[in-house]
Amino acid sequence: MVTTASTQLPVYDYRPGDGPVLVFLHYWGGSARTWQPVLDRLPGRAALNLDFRGWGRSRELPGPYTLEQFAHDTEAVIADAGVTDYVLVGHSMGGKVAQLAASARPAGLAGLVLVAPGPAKPAATVTPGYQEGLSHAYDSDESAAAARDTVLTATALDDETKARIVADSRSCAEEARLEWPLRGIAEDITSAARAIDVPVLVVAGEHDRVEPAGVLRDNLLPYLARASMTVLPRSGHLLPLEAPDALAQVLRSEWGR
Repeated sequence: MVTTASTQLPVYDYRPGDGPVLVFLHYWGGSARTWQPVLDRLPGRAALNLDFRGWGRSRELPGPYTLEQFAHDTEAVIADAGVTDYVLVGHSMGGKVAQLAASARPAGLAGLVLVAPGPAKPAATVTPGYQEGLSHAYDSDESAAAARDTVLTATALDDETKARIVADSRSCAEEARLEWPLRGIAEDITSAARAIDVPVLVVAGEHDRVEPAGVLRDNLLPYLARASMTVLPRSGHLLPLEAPDALAQVLRSEWGR
């Protein structure tokens, strides 16, 4: 595993191996290590994962912390690592970033796997009141733990994973923490989604209360020209942590070469 940090780019880890390279993008409140359980189940597979600007090891990088900036950063990290054949694997907020990055039709992009992604068209439940409440989800360790247990997950997790979720959600720049709930989640990117020209697999959790499968069917799939969808049973929103075995199997089945 090669870890690269610079004063300009987000910190990222690149693991050479079989391709195409899986480029992992994390959720609001997560970090590169959110994907570690999935990576552990894909030995020998080329992979790149990063901490978004303002989050985790990249929390000291200055803004903006917009979805557009995250998409540009993703493209810059891919270029910096010398990756030329890759699949974007985006979770939640990272799934919305992946849609924006893919809409530019970059050379080398083979496909998308959107894991419980933020849909291209915001759900009707994303009201100003909802956004204001969401913006306080990570105000304290206690509120982050409550969000984890009552909203984000539907399965039991071990104590180490539960502690990691809280730590990651609190390891961020203040402006980065607020950007997604107050602006990014409500951004309509349907025109960008329509421009995506590679195969897209949408992966939903059966009991996801954040991005339910029905919302993804109505607010994302209609805007994607080459999309299919699968639902992982018994899982909530944090699929990389709740269902790493099933998610790794999905990635092997779709992009196993």
